[in-house]
Amino acid sequence: MSFNIVGDAVPNSFLFETSALIKPSGFREYDARWWFGHPGSDRPPELNLVGVQALGMGLATLIRRRGIGPDIVVGHDFRSYSLSIKLALVSGLMAAGGRVIDIGLALSPMAYFAQFALDTPSVAMVTASHNENGWTGVKMGAERPLTFGPDEMSALKEIVLAGDFDQVSGGAYEFVQDFRNAYLGDLTKGKKIARKLRVVAACGNGTAGAFAPEALERIGCEVIPLDTELDHTFPHYNPNPEDMQMLHAIRDKVLETGADIGLGFDGDGDRCGVVDNLGNEIFADKVGVMLARDISTLHAGARFVVDVKSTGLFQTDPVLKENCAVTDYWKTGHSYIKRRVSELAAVAGFEKSGHFFFNPPIGRGYDDGLVTAIAICEMMDRNPGKSMAELYAALPVTYGTPTMSPHCDDDVKYDVVARVTSDFLEMKERGEPLANQAITDIVTVNGVRIVAEDGTWGLVRASSNKPELVVVVESPVSAERRREMFESVDSILRRNPEVGAYNQTF
Repeated sequence: MSFNIVGDAVPNSFLFETSALIKPSGFREYDARWWFGHPGSDRPPELNLVGVQALGMGLATLIRRRGIGPDIVVGHDFRSYSLSIKLALVSGLMAAGGRVIDIGLALSPMAYFAQFALDTPSVAMVTASHNENGWTGVKMGAERPLTFGPDEMSALKEIVLAGDFDQVSGGAYEFVQDFRNAYLGDLTKGKKIARKLRVVAACGNGTAGAFAPEALERIGCEVIPLDTELDHTFPHYNPNPEDMQMLHAIRDKVLETGADIGLGFDGDGDRCGVVDNLGNEIFADKVGVMLARDISTLHAGARFVVDVKSTGLFQTDPVLKENCAVTDYWKTGHSYIKRRVSELAAVAGFEKSGHFFFNPPIGRGYDDGLVTAIAICEMMDRNPGKSMAELYAALPVTYGTPTMSPHCDDDVKYDVVARVTSDFLEMKERGEPLANQAITDIVTVNGVRIVAEDGTWGLVRASSNKPELVVVVESPVSAERRREMFESVDSILRRNPEVGAYNQTF
């Protein structure tokens, strides 16, 4: 099978129907993500079904050339077009000798679990996660529990865009019935809390609605469902627990019902957001500090990994210091943190976007929003006299922003970040103040994190899966210092006309 591979083609045309449309920028740092389109959209698609077939052939070719067996788990999230995309991917995988094991409608962590449960080395999960309706993508891995990083994605991109496929025999297909029950059974085995928790489970009408409420009920929670009915139009908000609109909806439900906690899950179930019993939206890095406190009490000297967007409390919190916990700051991205947790044999890794990774005995090393939710409920169970708000209030106070995402096109965003990084480095070299204070540290492991002498810091990096930049600011001093740092960082950003408006502010 050969393909005419193109980066641009108009729907309802001969070229679109006979060519593999694959926009090169869809190959991201650690997964693939394209605008596929939906009825009523006038935005041109970046991928078609023939292109998905080519992607499948490229993935099977890459796995074969790396000496990994041909068996691969596939699943799909709940969107109107995800099943057809998965079947196109399957046809490409089989054409290049892949032996496909299809688990059907799934969460991403359910597909990762299948690698272990079905003893299958590789995985390809069709999902656009929390992206708006019209997006699609694939999360891939060939070394459980890890998923692809930049090296694998670059190799895959090269194979696919060059049409350099190995067409071999031996392709096969098997569908696994009711794998959902096996996943839920594994999640909740031996998990039973004594404390009767009333939990709002919010799913944004995404795939997690078919899983999260039952998982929480199995461990003993009283579940108050919120937008758990599957609806791929996402009628209320995108299933994104980092988005303030979803968090505000959870807050309102918690306050209305008097629930002990609100838990929100993203479109493919690998992230979990938290609202306490007073309606406070707790950013994921602070949830990570709370869990790290709990875990390090059970495992003294525990090692954790967090991404560069995360709070400085992981290094300064007195409880973590008392428990001799050690934290490593690393690159943002679920693949990066997952790999770092594995390399360091850390107990857990926390990413500010809500991807949490737990090694045994808590999890298997991959990100699972339901494992996170259960860990949070167990933490509350071990603190029967304290509410979630009280556990949160016990943390030292910091003043942070949500993750803000000004638009910046994929083909220029990394250049913009490089220019911004250069500007900050030159300011530090000249001794020029930022936000009215000296710059004491600049971390460039992933974008640029600038730290002022009072500990207030700002971060600018390129989003790995959307045409956006990522901006985060935190101050241990005051909300005013947070505002000063944001305005100073934003003034540097605005030197670049490619940077658009923020999706949200604070």
